[in-house]
Parts: sequence; structure tokens; C-alpha cells
Amino acid sequence: MRLLKKLVIFGSCLATFGTTAQTYPNNTITLIVPFAAGSGTDAVARVVATKMGNLLGQSVIVDNKPGASAQIGAQAVASAKPDGYTLLMTTNTSHSANPWLFQNLKYDPIKDFTPIARVGELPFVLCVNNDLPIKNVQELIDYAKANPDKLSYGTPNSTSLVTTETINYLAKIGMTQIPYKSSPQAMTDLIGNQIQVYVADTGSGMAMIKAGKVRAIGLTGNRPYALLPNVPPIAKTLPGVDLVSWNGVFGPANLPKSIVDKLNAAMLESLKDAEVQAKLSQLGFVVWPSKNPQDFAQYVGEQMAYWGKLIQQSGIKSELN
Repeated sequence: MRLLKKLVIFGSCLATFGTTAQTYPNNTITLIVPFAAGSGTDAVARVVATKMGNLLGQSVIVDNKPGASAQIGAQAVASAKPDGYTLLMTTNTSHSANPWLFQNLKYDPIKDFTPIARVGELPFVLCVNNDLPIKNVQELIDYAKANPDKLSYGTPNSTSLVTTETINYLAKIGMTQIPYKSSPQAMTDLIGNQIQVYVADTGSGMAMIKAGKVRAIGLTGNRPYALLPNVPPIAKTLPGVDLVSWNGVFGPANLPKSIVDKLNAAMLESLKDAEVQAKLSQLGFVVWPSKNPQDFAQYVGEQMAYWGKLIQQSGIKSELN
């Protein structure tokens, strides 16, 4: 009798799970962004969330949880119930760089999350204040060597930090880091000459670059960028600088495959939409989806290893947290 009772309960649980998977979603989905409103990732999330909500038949709302280098938002999703109603749109900051930048990270980028889909990449651009007599990467290096300790750079995210410290290491110069809580704040201070150098994401920085408020002199990725055709990759001057700020969506660990597949399909369909592509292009975002969740999972692992190599090479010290 006890065995029969256990089998009935187990069968009931399976039936409930099957019904849940089939009816998902039947409630609002929260897409957590671990960066401030106005950041590049926030802007991308809001474009994608609207289209995904239409396809899934439920609202997808963006919830900004910035702070601690994306750790607050990442932890919120890692500890969430794996039911598909709490998701994370994040970047290499939380999943490639943080494992190497913080000694006591309270989440595991691999074990605590279910990869759903890579969305694409947000190019980053090395920018300088207009008052500096610098028009290219080599002139920046020469100026830094001639004026030791006179250049400071902003770091609101890991891409800005790791790119600039990699430049410091390869060029043997010593620009000084100034931490920031948000990308818009760093750009404002670059324009005002409180800092002189800033590796900016095109999502929050493109308008200032196009308006001539700052001077763009190099791309972090080792390939041309259509929206800034006259700005060469930094790697043309400093081989070895090649960082991509990727963007992707995760759920908590143990998210059921049926839900993962449904979310992945909705994401891929959203990214095919002409209106979505046009809006993302205006942000400077490059749509580059993964083929499937497994492809994205492999990419995440490879990127974490690559960022670790750059961080260790450049001598960036990990912080206690």
C-alpha cells in the first residue's frame, strides 16, 4: 500500500509538471538586468522583452538590479525558482569576468544558471576627451608615455576595465582607473574632462560619439564595425586586444528543457523581426544569436576561460567581496 501511495504521488507530480510545461507561460515574466537603466544592456532588454512578450502571450517586464559589478542581479536569478518566470539578461561582466575579478563570488556562472540564448554583442569603443591632442591609438600610447600618470580612465563595467588594463599591459603605460557605477556617468565625466579615456559601449555612448562630444579612436573587437567605419580595431596597433561584450539570456539552474526550448524559440523569432533589428541597430547592437542553448552554453565556457587569460595577463588583482 505504501509503495502504491508513493507511485500515485509521483505520478501526480509528473502530471503537474507536464501541465505546467505545456501551459507556460501563464503569468508575467520578469527579465532582470544587472545594470542601471540607460545602460546598453538595459536598452537591448527593453526592445527584446516587448517582442518576446507578444510572441509568448504574456508580458515580459524589465527589472533593473544594478550594483556590485552585476553580482546583485545575477544572484537574484541564481536563487530564483526555476519555473521560467525569472530570467537574466546579462553580459560577459557577470559570466566571463567576475569569476576572475572577485575572490568570493556568491554564484557560479556555470552551475547556477541555465543558458537560454545568446542575443548578440554590443561593440565597445576606446574614446578620449576632445581636448587631448590624440587622434589614434598610437598617439594615445605616445601621449601616455610622455605624460606619465596624467591620464585616468573610467570603468563602469568589466569590458572597460579589462580592455584598458590590457592596453596598459601591452603598451607598457600607466593610465589610472576611476570606478563608476554606470556608463552614462562615465561618459558625462569624459566629456567634462574629469577622466580623459573611456572604453564606452555603443549603446550608451554612440550618440555622444556621433555628436562629436568625444573622439572615438579604436574598437575593442578585432573586426570593422559598420556604424563607425572610420574607427579601426585597437588590435591594428596593439595585437592581442580583442574583447567582445556579448549579451545573453539565462534562467536559474535546472530550468526544465521544455521551458528553455520555448524561450529560446521566442528569442530567436524576436531577433528575426525587422523592427527589432532596426531598433537594436540604432543602439549600435549587433544581433548574433546562438544556434541553440547548447551552443550558447559552450560559448559561455569558452569566454570565461578567455577573459580569465586576459585578466591574469594584465595583472588585474581580484577583489574581496
